[in-house]
Amino acid sequence: MAQLEHLTTSVDAVVRRMRALDASLPEWDGVAVFNRVYLAVTEEVDRRLEAGEFPDARAASTLDVRFAERYLAAVVAADADRRPPACWRPLFQLRRHPGVRPLQFALAGVNAHIGHDLALAVVDTCHALGCEPADLEDEFDRVGELLVSLEERIREDLMPGPDLLQIADPLTHLLGSWSLERARDATWAAARALWALRRCEDVAEEFTERLDAAVGFAGRMLLTPLPG
Repeated sequence: MAQLEHLTTSVDAVVRRMRALDASLPEWDGVAVFNRVYLAVTEEVDRRLEAGEFPDARAASTLDVRFAERYLAAVVAADADRRPPACWRPLFQLRRHPGVRPLQFALAGVNAHIGHDLALAVVDTCHALGCEPADLEDEFDRVGELLVSLEERIREDLMPGPDLLQIADPLTHLLGSWSLERARDATWAAARALWALRRCEDVAEEFTERLDAAVGFAGRMLLTPLPG
């Protein structure tokens, strides 16, 4: 399986790239919506690293950077009119659609990043540090806790008021169709499978492509345009 060409070297560098992206995009752009919530979580990771809250700071930093690089690489590909991974294509294709709500953009970004990128980032980190996925489980869980806060931030900042979010609202059904906890569990299983398949390049490549396509399909569903 081809390795990612790394774009950054530290969490600080990731934060700077995300801040620059935030400054360059219109507030209503779907990628900007996801970038804002992801930036907040990455800033929190940086703060906790500096405060010494991760037992293995090197592993946590490496995982966080490798994770973010996959999102940033997708942005670079889209900006260069190249095809980003299938998991990211729905967000880039529909980022300006007037019928897609900000909450949908944010969840579609989380779906792509956790459902696909995080599994590959675990494998990237294992290669970089010469370790096994089991050695990263604590860091994976701690980053996962921050991702839960990302979902909470999304809901706090982007959830319509109770007068708008009625049971008959199609957005209510979309919110119930995707679970961060299930996505995290599936991602850890996918990371372990990819690591086990690392010497079977053809099988690993096919597994990765199918994972990418499946996550992209879910993202397309999350971005179904809704009536205003």
